[in-house]
Amino acid sequence: MMIGERLRIVREQKKLSQGDIEKRTGLLRCYISRVENGHTVPAVETLEKLARALEMHLYQLLYDGDQPPALPSNGGGKRSDEWGSVGKDARFLHKLREMLSRMSDNDKMVLLDFVQHLVNRKR
Repeated sequence: MMIGERLRIVREQKKLSQGDIEKRTGLLRCYISRVENGHTVPAVETLEKLARALEMHLYQLLYDGDQPPALPSNGGGKRSDEWGSVGKDARFLHKLREMLSRMSDNDKMVLLDFVQHLVNRKR
């Protein structure tokens, strides 16, 4: 099965129109149609956008079989030994994400410049 056909099947199963996918991804409806009809081969970045819009993992779009593979049994691909996945680190990371989401783009650039300056100073 081709990727475009799989995208169409999943989209229709989720009762989404090409217009819904257009709104969720920012891709033009005519482009989505060309992908679904096999006239265009999307880049990996585009496939990632489409997978997010369809609320699924990218690997589930790329399987070769009748049924999509099940999620890994370890919690959907999250490893518990990764930094920021549990405990104090997870709380810190959540708080950092929350604060960064509230910052303006200019403030984020100032913060990034400041951090780069600190890193360069320690070398």
